[in-house]
Amino acid sequence: MKINILILLMLLFTSHQLKSQFSEKHKQYIEIIKEHVYEDYKGMYREPAGALIHPFIVPGSEQYSNILWDWDSWLTNVALRQILEDTGNEKDKQEALRYEQGCVMNFLDFGGGKDGWIPFYIHESDNKEERRPDNIYESNMHKPCLAQHAAFITKMKGGDAEWIRDRFYYLQQFVNNYLGHHKHRPSGLFFWQDDVAIGVDNDPTTFYRPPESSGSIYLNSLMYKELKATAYLAKQLNLGEISKAYERDAEILKQAIRDNCWDEWLGFYYSVDFNLLPYQKEEHWAIHSGFPRTYNNLIMRIGVWSGFLSMWAEIATPEQAERMVKEHFHDTSTFNAPYGIRTLSKQEKMYNVRASRNPSLWTGPIWGVSNYMVFSGLLNYGYEKEARELALETITLFGRDLERFGALHEYYLPENGEPVLNKGFQNWNYLVMNMIAWLENRKQITEF
Repeated sequence: MKINILILLMLLFTSHQLKSQFSEKHKQYIEIIKEHVYEDYKGMYREPAGALIHPFIVPGSEQYSNILWDWDSWLTNVALRQILEDTGNEKDKQEALRYEQGCVMNFLDFGGGKDGWIPFYIHESDNKEERRPDNIYESNMHKPCLAQHAAFITKMKGGDAEWIRDRFYYLQQFVNNYLGHHKHRPSGLFFWQDDVAIGVDNDPTTFYRPPESSGSIYLNSLMYKELKATAYLAKQLNLGEISKAYERDAEILKQAIRDNCWDEWLGFYYSVDFNLLPYQKEEHWAIHSGFPRTYNNLIMRIGVWSGFLSMWAEIATPEQAERMVKEHFHDTSTFNAPYGIRTLSKQEKMYNVRASRNPSLWTGPIWGVSNYMVFSGLLNYGYEKEARELALETITLFGRDLERFGALHEYYLPENGEPVLNKGFQNWNYLVMNMIAWLENRKQITEF
């Protein structure tokens, strides 16, 4: 027993040393990043205006200056809480709470109601009725991260969810909209209605694909966590039966993702294709009636970074995670680049790093958010060495950018870290602060 305790202490000491040792250059970049972020973060706060009746958080930079965005505000909030943990006092945290809660409440008040439709962004000049599509069930809406945002804020409030009680019905309707109208019944997976506003704009598994055909691993990983977050909020509001219902939905989805999206051959999680002719169709039934197809989707073996989200969402089994790390995270010919994780494998024919603003470019460049979410997934499964490597690469990427240009950018070249577009981008880039906190053995703020 004494020997086991000694070994455990040695492992903990080694882990502590591993995280806390930095080169002089890394120390310099960390100080540059901290100085910039600590001075700059309140520039993301916005006061109520027009359709946005609550205070809110913006991603930063002129391109996004007066718009509330869905997954941007959520992940920016996670970074904001790390900044406040590092430097803020109680007054700063209370001030921030108005803007944090306001992001969620603006979405719920603008789009909430009987059908659960909520837009993926709101501009102060928007009109509620004009923003609604003719058929809300044929276009994408707010990504499934709204309950996660509310759950994160609730967690930061020590589990107090009373602030959202009066709007929890709207939040349930939003999640129920996904369950009722964005779900492929045969597989149990969720699909994008189209390729508009999916967050990872030109992901080849969704971009320019037919409606309702993309069973995106990105979407389904978010949806699993969204169901878990809704269950958590219901539990905090003493709505136990409702909580259990969403927990069941989450477990059903987790199994569906494992059954359909995991590829045992290549050891990775992929999106799937629902674009198959129905076998009930008369001509095909007559010709192939002897043995019609028994599968309801086809796996798309396209190497997209979001396969790693199965580790971020803790969907992957430990054995699957081990293969993903060994066979994909470490592979410099596919995902692993000097400045982080390529958003599309370099081996894919669609790999492209030329600048694009609309759609934003997810076919190879390095993004701060993808680096962070892969980092989080690695930590979930105990891969601290790899997490440290990715954190230091991200620190170098952003430290060089601030040192040379005095600002961060939206995305970067994988090989040399050169910024590509949108100088002044703040947003989820500030999640580097959460990485730094972990490296420095300080309290690390994590999303729900």
